[in-house]
Amino acid sequence: MRLFVIVLLFSASAASAGFAAAQDAPRDSVSSEGFVQNSIYERPYIGRVGATAIGGYAEANSNYFVEDGISEGNSFEMRRFNLFVFSSISDRITLTSELEFEHGTEEIELETALIDFTITPELVIRAGVLLPPIGAFNQNHDSPLWEFVDRPLVSTNIIPSTLSEVGAGIHGLLFPDPSIGVTYDLYVTNGLADGVVINEEGRTFIPAGKSEEAFEEDNNGRPAVSARIGVRYHSLGEIGMSYYGGAYNSFEIEGDEVDESRRVDLLAVDLKTSLYGVELRGEAVAAWIDVPESLDDEFGSQQWGAHLDVIVPVWTFQSFSYDSAKLNAMVRIERVDFNTGTFSARTVGEGSPAVGDRIYDEVFALVSGLSFRPNADTVFKFNYRREWHKDLIGNPAAKGAGVQFGFATYF
Repeated sequence: MRLFVIVLLFSASAASAGFAAAQDAPRDSVSSEGFVQNSIYERPYIGRVGATAIGGYAEANSNYFVEDGISEGNSFEMRRFNLFVFSSISDRITLTSELEFEHGTEEIELETALIDFTITPELVIRAGVLLPPIGAFNQNHDSPLWEFVDRPLVSTNIIPSTLSEVGAGIHGLLFPDPSIGVTYDLYVTNGLADGVVINEEGRTFIPAGKSEEAFEEDNNGRPAVSARIGVRYHSLGEIGMSYYGGAYNSFEIEGDEVDESRRVDLLAVDLKTSLYGVELRGEAVAAWIDVPESLDDEFGSQQWGAHLDVIVPVWTFQSFSYDSAKLNAMVRIERVDFNTGTFSARTVGEGSPAVGDRIYDEVFALVSGLSFRPNADTVFKFNYRREWHKDLIGNPAAKGAGVQFGFATYF
């Protein structure tokens, strides 16, 4: 984990993040454009016609994977079709929402439905169904913005992206100096539920803590807290530090305590920068989970993960009616460790690991590929992916490989 964090911290020169609403306040120093915090307001459909606008994006791909010599053949996937609605209610009040259709109509989710009230650029009040600012990806995950078919493992298996929760809070853009932009986000939301440890994965799995019931009420009455600070220096890029934490279990039933309160806490660092035309994107997170002592060692109380994307422009050219079509080459390095602990006495027997031996349960992946962008809003992707999975006791890794073709476009 240290290696990934060092790479993330020192690949960028300091960065920034911007405030989220379209309004008329002057920006004499640092613009909010390009900041992670402002991502939901930088979609191309906003501002097309009148005060209300409708847009969205579509994403589809094909998959052919082989694991340890076994393949299920090629398949096609209509992964997502998302609809956006934005309304500028007044100069200081905006509403934005997103409805997501995954795999056709297999999953339909309300991803955002929030209202922003801008008091000043430094202070914006937000309430509704929002995206907690844990890492950058959860706030800035639209497929047309990414060169890879699959989302980062760390952002979907440790950080439970995309994570939508009901709550309220504040955010803003600070610019004490014309060359520096600083943003902050602070929210309280209903938080995760018991699925963090009670799930079909057979391990501690934070994304399983997402619950539809959380859109109606908190399962334990103790809101989660999330916060992020982002910094940008000139146009070099952005670096952010973020936190998410709160009780996840139902420890009271009708006022009677049935369990002790158990927490999940995540601490993340993210970056986006461009050095000599090469774009770097990355995210690293450490997670601490309060796991019941009655559970076996496969339920980890500490997890971590990271990814680093390197995107190199290969060719910019004119194509048909497009003035700046672009071909990119890219590579992604990523790893997640679901259990950083060691084996204890209660799971040790004949043929089992010794007490104190390391627990593995980890995935390492290397992805390479090409992407073609006829314009900034549409991307065609080719990825070659290799994965290595290690089980709890670290047996020789199961190996998988595959190719993916895909496209994503705003509309």
